[in-house]
Amino acid sequence: MREKSARQIWKQMGIVWLALFALLGVTVGSAYLPLGAGNGVISLSVAAAKAALIALFFMNLARSSALVRLASAAGVIWLLFLFIMTAGDYLSR
Repeated sequence: MREKSARQIWKQMGIVWLALFALLGVTVGSAYLPLGAGNGVISLSVAAAKAALIALFFMNLARSSALVRLASAAGVIWLLFLFIMTAGDYLSR
């Protein structure tokens, strides 16, 4: 496997950083548009894209071992479980 040079790494991280700022602009822009329930959908979609970019590139999950990716997936599944249980408690009151 060929190692990346420092220049390639900085270029890749710069592109990801710019993508995160573009997504930030979309989030801020959608907050000022009267889209009703569409604002929540857009905000959650942008948040998921930001989380995916951070996990794949800054946390290096794309090139990590299968065990690390499995642990990361288990954490996401556990977080979803907690959200579902919290929503169930909130809706049942």
